[in-house]
Amino acid sequence: MSQSSLEEQRAQRLRNLAAWAEHGFEPYPYAYRATHGAADLQAAHGGAEPGERWEDERVVIAGRAMTIRRMGKVTFATVQDASGRIQAFFRRDATEAYAGLKKVDLGDWIEVTGVPFVTKTGELTIEAASYRPLVKSLRPLPDKHKGLADKEVRYRQRHLDLMVDPETRRVFVIRSRMLHEIRSYLDRLGFLEVETPVLQAIPGGAEARPFTTHHNALDHDFHLRISLELHLKRLIIGGFDAVYEVGRNFRNEGISHKHNPEYTMLEAYWAGRDYLDVLALVENLYAHVVTEIHGEPRLVWQGRTLDFTPPWPRIDWTGELAARSGMDVDPLDEPALRNWVRARLPQAGDGDGPLAEKPLNQLYDKLYDRYVEPHVVGPAFVMDHPLAISPLAKKHRTRPGLVERFEPVAVGMELGNAFSELNDPIDQRERFERQARLREGGDEEAHRLDEEFLAALEYGMPPTGGLGLGIDRFAMLLADVPSIRDVILFPLLRPE
Repeated sequence: MSQSSLEEQRAQRLRNLAAWAEHGFEPYPYAYRATHGAADLQAAHGGAEPGERWEDERVVIAGRAMTIRRMGKVTFATVQDASGRIQAFFRRDATEAYAGLKKVDLGDWIEVTGVPFVTKTGELTIEAASYRPLVKSLRPLPDKHKGLADKEVRYRQRHLDLMVDPETRRVFVIRSRMLHEIRSYLDRLGFLEVETPVLQAIPGGAEARPFTTHHNALDHDFHLRISLELHLKRLIIGGFDAVYEVGRNFRNEGISHKHNPEYTMLEAYWAGRDYLDVLALVENLYAHVVTEIHGEPRLVWQGRTLDFTPPWPRIDWTGELAARSGMDVDPLDEPALRNWVRARLPQAGDGDGPLAEKPLNQLYDKLYDRYVEPHVVGPAFVMDHPLAISPLAKKHRTRPGLVERFEPVAVGMELGNAFSELNDPIDQRERFERQARLREGGDEEAHRLDEEFLAALEYGMPPTGGLGLGIDRFAMLLADVPSIRDVILFPLLRPE
């Protein structure tokens, strides 16, 4: 729509707004009291026969006028509320202030009072005894046929997307139900929901670059958190047995169909448990949530059926890497691994140099991203990672060089991360110091040395199982959408 056409329509709608007063309406009333939602009425009267009428059932509905058909003495309108749509019917000889309907535009909010009946074509309808405008939409709605075809427009103007596309509303209802079920499940297990700081002096708990901001009153730079982990562990040290937080993380990294710089994580810590206990929790939690939303522990995502029924397959990290890459050396033998990469992947790498010469943690990550994760349909657990990429996990009790860690993976996408948590303060300091040397060598994502956390750890953290799950990616699967932006109400976009 051109700017001139938009201004013309806006001017006409302003005139219609002014005209409402002529029909005795308050232009911007303070409240409304709907007695029923559209979905409630549809459910209550579903299956009724054409011509049925409930004269004694006086109802009040309220919502946005999405369609209007004026036929002289009668008018039909489709009213949309948060639950769905229902038709309203107005008659000149039966509806108060019928003439004022001429000043109702598409997109206006209206309140309708009347009785339900079923039309000859079988559509449940409210016959209006009265109505009143609630708010004037000064801008026209998107074209009802074209809708919002441009995805970027949908993300930038989510209010319009929600207004015209029931599928978008469905996605975010599913997301909300998912969060409710996750919280309820953990609450029943005795977990305590807590909140930890978003602004942190030292961002820790993950390998990622933070966003930085300056606090004027303290004259100090702080960082938006990249993980919830280290503060939650301090609560376990303080004496809580089981805690969780659902909160935002912020990582200064790229954007893709499965990455948004601002995203939601569930992190939980469980004293007295190890990673196998947490593994059982994860597969049971996922199966429960999927069943509550879909009626069974299976769902279809982009044409693929995923079965979350426990137990899930277990995939060995090093074994799978060796098998899928055709590696004839032990992945934990660093010199042999580097020689293999030099021989097999001489061109691999980026602007920072050949893959074979990268720090060991980066080398492992690149090989895993190349050979393992994209090929896991799952859901499955990839287990027992190398120590070099797991600075916060306990060493494996039977497999030297590995840690007790797993990642749930589905359709080539990591869904989370979990450990038997490292609670040896001496070992933790040594690992942080190795990470600090990586930072000095140019790895901006390496962990920082957090003296406050190390001091807390020296008071003694009991054996603990820890877990982080990506809320947005789980929502993608539950709602069957291809992009993380489709499950974040306001994803980060380049400013226009």
